[in-house]
Amino acid sequence: MGAARASRVIGALCVTVAIAVSAFAVLAGRAAVAAPEPPAGHGVHEGVASCADSSCHSRQVDSGVTVRQNELITWQDPSSPAGAHSRAWRVLTEPRAQAIARKMGLGPAQSAKECLGCHSDPAPAALRGAKFHIEDGVGCEACHGGSSGWLASHRTVGGSHAANVAAGMRPLENPKERASLCLDCHFGGSKPGQFVTHQIMAAGHPRVSYELDLFSSLQQHWDVDADYVKRKAYAGGVKTWAVGQAMAVDRALSLYSEPGRGQGAFPEFYFFDCHSCHREIKDDPTARPKWQANPGRPIPSGQPPFNDENMIMLSAAAQAVSPSLAARFDADSKAFHAALARDKGESVRAAGRLASSARALSDAFAGHAFSRRETLAILDAVLTGEVSRRYTDYTGSAQAVMAADTLLNALVSSGQADRGAVDRIRPSLAAAYAQVREPNAYKPEAFRAALTEVAQAARSLK
Repeated sequence: MGAARASRVIGALCVTVAIAVSAFAVLAGRAAVAAPEPPAGHGVHEGVASCADSSCHSRQVDSGVTVRQNELITWQDPSSPAGAHSRAWRVLTEPRAQAIARKMGLGPAQSAKECLGCHSDPAPAALRGAKFHIEDGVGCEACHGGSSGWLASHRTVGGSHAANVAAGMRPLENPKERASLCLDCHFGGSKPGQFVTHQIMAAGHPRVSYELDLFSSLQQHWDVDADYVKRKAYAGGVKTWAVGQAMAVDRALSLYSEPGRGQGAFPEFYFFDCHSCHREIKDDPTARPKWQANPGRPIPSGQPPFNDENMIMLSAAAQAVSPSLAARFDADSKAFHAALARDKGESVRAAGRLASSARALSDAFAGHAFSRRETLAILDAVLTGEVSRRYTDYTGSAQAVMAADTLLNALVSSGQADRGAVDRIRPSLAAAYAQVREPNAYKPEAFRAALTEVAQAARSLK
C-alpha cells in the first residue's frame, strides 16, 4: 500500500489508535537490562541490536539488492505507521496509558504485565538474550521469532529461508501464520497481557481494530519482487485479507467460548459492538432510534450484538469461493446470534460450530488462488446486495470500506486492473471513508448510499 492509501486510512479510521495497542519509539543509549543465562537451543530473543549492523538491516538507505537492508530504519520511523511497533513501549510512559494503569491499580503502565504482553516483545525472562531490552517494545523477534537458532544461518551467504524457518524463524509470508500472530495483540489472545478487556477499555484504552492486509501494508518494510517470490512465495492481498477475516472470526469465537471470560454477572462486553450501546440518549421524541434490524443478526432490539464486522466480510468472501461453505457459515452465524439472545451455554455451543465453519473457510482460502473474476465478485458482494444490508453499525461499515480499498489495490498490484481505472473510483471511495471518519457521527443510511456510489463506479472494471 502506498502513502496515499495510508493517509486515507489513518485520516478516516484513526487506524493509528488501533495500532497503538502495539506502538512505541526506540530509545537510544540505554543500559542493558540484566537477563538470566538463556537456555541452550533455539528460541532465545537476542534483541533488536542483533539485527542492527549496517551490513544487515540498519543501512540508512535501501541497498537496492535482494533485501532493502534499511528495515530497522523503517521500523524506527518516529512518526509514520511503519514505525508504530517501535513506539509501543514508549506509549506506556505517556499520560493516557499512565491514567489507564492508575484507574486500574496496575502501577506504572510501562512495567504492568497487563500492558507488556502487547506493548513489548513478550518473550519470557528465560528467553531473553544479553542485548534484549524491554524498551525496544515490539521488536524484530516479537514477530519473526527468537533468533538464537537462525541468526547465524540468516547471515550466511547462500542460506535459505526454508532453513531459517526450520531453525525457528516464523514463516510470516504464510497468511495463516501471520494472522495468528497479529491477532494476539490486534484482537486478543490467551497469553498473559494479550487481551483488552471491557474494563481496560472503560479505563480509557482505544477501541481495537484489525485487518490483516491493511495492517501489513502499514508496517511493510519489505519488497515483493522476483527474489521474494522465489524464496518465500507470495500469497497476495486478496488471500491475505480473506484468511485474516476468517481467522479473526475463529479467534473471537474461541476466546468468547473460553471458561471464565466474563465480569461477574455480566459477559465480557469486549466481544460486543461498542457503538450498539455507546450512543447518544435523548428525550427528544423526534430523535431517530439508533438501533436497526440487521438481516444477519436475528436478535431483539435491546440485545447487545456480538461484533460481527469480520463475519460480514467473511460471508462476502465465501460466496465467491465456496457457495456451500458460505451457506453453512451464514446459517451458523445466524444461529449463533440467535443463541446469544437465549442462553449462554447454547451460545457457546453455537460459537463452536461457527468457529469450525470459519476454520474451514480459512483452510479453503489458504489453498486457493484468487482469480480476477473472484476478486471482482468479492468486491461486488462487499458493496452490494444482501451483505450491504448488514451495514447497520459502525464497525462493519469500517471493515467494508477497508475491504474495498484492499481489493482494489490487489487488482492493481496483480495486474488484473488498470491503475487509471481504479484511480477513477478513488473519489467515491474517499466519500465512503468520510462516512466512517467519526464513529459518533456515523449514519448507516448515509454510509450505504456512499457505498452504492463506490459500487457504481467499480462496475467499470468488469
